[in-house]
Amino acid sequence: MFTSVNSRAASAYKRVAADTGVQAADPHQLVGLLFEALMQSIHRARGAMAQGEVAAKGAAIGKAVCILEEGLKAGLNMAQGGELAQNLRSIYDYSILRLTQANLRNDPAALEEVSKLIEPVAQSWKLIGGPGPAYLQPVAGRGA
Repeated sequence: MFTSVNSRAASAYKRVAADTGVQAADPHQLVGLLFEALMQSIHRARGAMAQGEVAAKGAAIGKAVCILEEGLKAGLNMAQGGELAQNLRSIYDYSILRLTQANLRNDPAALEEVSKLIEPVAQSWKLIGGPGPAYLQPVAGRGA
């Protein structure tokens, strides 16, 4: 019923550390954090599916879809990104479809397929390094 003070303090510390990490991150790092959270959500969904935990599976897949739709896909600059942005959008759309099917059909193979599609993109993003493209950088003297 009650959690210990140490447990509550540890949870609060983790939330503050996560919030601070996000606030201090540049656009490139934020996308990296989205990829990490996406892969963790897929992993949680896989575990919940294996354990027969329907609600946890649905929540994890829902979070993964949200990250893809509202984070990664929404962050694409279709005007400046050209063919690369189009290809990423297609990967994200297909991944959303497969995650939805994984949830409806209780299909771990669909989760694995999405992991195998996203992992190389996430790894490539890490290799790019740096703050990201100049058009994602704040204007000097404003907001940074």
